[in-house]
Amino acid sequence: MKLIIVANRLPFSVKENLTFVKSPGGLVSGLETFLKRSDFKKYTWIGWAGSHLNKKQFEIVKEKAKRKKCYPVFIPVKQLDKFYNGFCNKILWPLFHGFSSYVVYDESYWETYVAVNKLFCDEVAKHVTKNSVVWIHDYHLMLLPSMLRNLFPEIMIGFFLHIPFPPPELFMQLPWKKELLEGLLGCDLIGFHIYEYTTNFLRTLSRTLGIDHKMGEILYEDRLVKVETFPLGIDFDLFHNAYERKKIKNLVKKIKDQLKNKKVIFSVDRLDYTKGIYNRLLAFEKVLLRRPDLHEKVVLIMVVVPSREGVEQYQRMKKQLEEKISEINGKFGQIYWTPVLYYYRSLNFEELVAHYLATDAILVTPLKDGMNLIAKEFVASRKDKKGVIILSEFAGSAREMGEAIIVNPNSVNDMAEAIETALELPEEEQSERIYLMQERLKRYNIVKWGQDFFSVLDYLKIKKLKLSTKLLNQSLIDQIKSSFHKSSHRILFLDYDGTLVPIVSKPHLAKPDKNLKDLLKSLSEFPNTDVVIISGRKKEDLTKWFEGIKINFICEHGIFIKKYNKDWESLVNINPDFKKSIRNIMELYVDRLPQSFIEEKEFSIVFHYRNADPELASLRVAELIDELLILTGNLQVNLILGNKVIEIRPAGIDKGVTANIFLKEKPYDFILAAGDDTTDEDLFRSLPETAITVKVGIKKSFAKYSARSYIEVRKLLESLVKNE
Repeated sequence: MKLIIVANRLPFSVKENLTFVKSPGGLVSGLETFLKRSDFKKYTWIGWAGSHLNKKQFEIVKEKAKRKKCYPVFIPVKQLDKFYNGFCNKILWPLFHGFSSYVVYDESYWETYVAVNKLFCDEVAKHVTKNSVVWIHDYHLMLLPSMLRNLFPEIMIGFFLHIPFPPPELFMQLPWKKELLEGLLGCDLIGFHIYEYTTNFLRTLSRTLGIDHKMGEILYEDRLVKVETFPLGIDFDLFHNAYERKKIKNLVKKIKDQLKNKKVIFSVDRLDYTKGIYNRLLAFEKVLLRRPDLHEKVVLIMVVVPSREGVEQYQRMKKQLEEKISEINGKFGQIYWTPVLYYYRSLNFEELVAHYLATDAILVTPLKDGMNLIAKEFVASRKDKKGVIILSEFAGSAREMGEAIIVNPNSVNDMAEAIETALELPEEEQSERIYLMQERLKRYNIVKWGQDFFSVLDYLKIKKLKLSTKLLNQSLIDQIKSSFHKSSHRILFLDYDGTLVPIVSKPHLAKPDKNLKDLLKSLSEFPNTDVVIISGRKKEDLTKWFEGIKINFICEHGIFIKKYNKDWESLVNINPDFKKSIRNIMELYVDRLPQSFIEEKEFSIVFHYRNADPELASLRVAELIDELLILTGNLQVNLILGNKVIEIRPAGIDKGVTANIFLKEKPYDFILAAGDDTTDEDLFRSLPETAITVKVGIKKSFAKYSARSYIEVRKLLESLVKNE
């Protein structure tokens, strides 16, 4: 198996002199660690080189990168700005983090985003082989999965989002919401950091595209797509064992000597409005205001890592931070004590860990963060079991690190109190908290994260293979056709909606087209062949639509039978008055669930909710089912849950029971049944073992075979009546 990793950035950036330096960020370091310790010996990494290159420079970099199993994507300067600074960081980044007022909707940004995803697709396509697994990372490439799926239908594609996925109310503000969701649905597996983001995505799918899931599994375009939670871990041992490094020990001593036993609060973050850095300053200022006893005894070391310096918002933010730091230092500082030590630069690994180890408390208080690995790194590095972490409840890592002091980063007072608590927390309690968090982080490290992702992908691959062996293909169609022509008596049981025609929003819109009528006419005129349309529809619809064609009908899921040239027969003798009380209840729920409606048949009554809001429907339908079960408990009726419908019909009758009435009349040696709904399972179960049964849709079924859609069912039927 060949692994192809696709991310916005390569694991290195290219400097002006065309030398390589390691790319910053948790994504790159995490993936590199996973690759070193995994079974993937053959892999390719595709991404942008991290700097503006002309064509000549790009070719030089491309050759050098090959030695590192990396392949850069060339993005022209004009496109890069609108793609990265534009769509990614002026639209997706603020919206996904809940800052919708910062979003700049620009059509040209979207057009560029599509174009750059296409550039990535073109490069990936050069490396894909039959056994490739493509692993795509982050919000920069949300269209790439479907682009690749269109080119390579059979390969396995995984995607992991490293930032939050917003609730539907936010995501649906995007003018291009459907395109982005459809882009992601090109995957086999979509991963998120925490359950909240997974749920947000599934809710958004339901509300935007009307797609439902079962335990995170989705049937989309007759493929199985899995949505799952994988909390990103860190290289625990790397940080935990760094405590012993001589260079780091010396740096820790230097920091402590310089600060002369003062209590140290540490803050390190990329310059970004999502990180809540300014509120940390306000909280620290509040502590100094109300706790004069801490003056000259506490220091806040604030490291701000440069980021997106070309974006105006970030420049304003930097200025605001620096002004506040000057104000605090001016108000409280002494010649021999500077309350806030501020650095606008990045720290290398040794410097970072040294600061973690020299710190009494660390502030990790983003307003919203996908995971936040700083929190995990700090805890992992504290081999001495000392130190306190003050952690935002809106960081993904808070779900795993409940022993931290959890705060609301929007509350300055909350954070100020947390700082005071942290500075006074007994060492014994610090040790207990750190130990519990370390045990958890040790178990679920970066390697376990990657292994879990690929174990689910492997499961999906096996499931995909099993499903594909049941799928109708040309070879199976040829076998069925051969059996059809060799047999002496044939019968075909064909469901209607979803099997012969597509599912539509209103039942009356599903009229048969001319091609379907011609096809059924040809089948029905074939010697010794009986065609039975077996449907939940009213008898009036079917007789009107197929008048003049030699077809038999089973209507209302088996309640009525009509053999060709004979009158309708009813298989029940129940009084239809039972529908009145049921209608009364259903009408209440039609009022409570907009765009739902009732369809009344002679002996059954149906509640349709296909067009209703999916989230509201999930609540209302559950309530309706409860009420109907209580009401019908003593009646001779069944409650049937279909595809976005609830039907109440007489008990003891189903498609299987009625189909067997036909089977007793002739010695049929060819039986074919096709259907798409739960009611068709009764039919599949009841037919002889020799019957050919086809389920429309990739779903668990008693049917022997499956078809992707009604189009494939028609293709099968057309092949039966062709002479060649």
